[in-house]
Amino acid sequence: MYSTEYNKTARPGRRNAKPPWTARPRWRLSCGTEIALGPGKADLLDAIRRLGTISGAARDLGMSYRRAWLLVEAMNRCFARPLVSTSSWRGKGASLTQDGERVLELYRRIESDSLQAVKRPLAGLQRLLREDRLRPIKRGGSKGERGRKK
Repeated sequence: MYSTEYNKTARPGRRNAKPPWTARPRWRLSCGTEIALGPGKADLLDAIRRLGTISGAARDLGMSYRRAWLLVEAMNRCFARPLVSTSSWRGKGASLTQDGERVLELYRRIESDSLQAVKRPLAGLQRLLREDRLRPIKRGGSKGERGRKK
């Protein structure tokens, strides 16, 4: 569900890909028992801004339209003013409100500032990670070698 540039995972097995060990902040702002904003909802806001529809954003993030709509409703309910506006005409799309743009901008800044703030201790942690986990694990021989006695 977290598919934008801020929450991509490393792709093992690809040359010149990001290293398999990555760290990323996962801030969540709660509104009572409900999560008002977190990484998935921020990705949803970003996708709505890019694509102009909730259904397109849902498709892009691999979730159902209903799930995306419920997340939008929760965000709109938790903030003082709605973050996403929809057209009263069916099929005319959705867009971020001024508050939605500002909330997304602030959330992304919190993410990047958090990562910057822990840069040195994070580098220390990464030096302590197992070296053998940085290389792909070999999973046996080729198909032709299976079942052969050596």
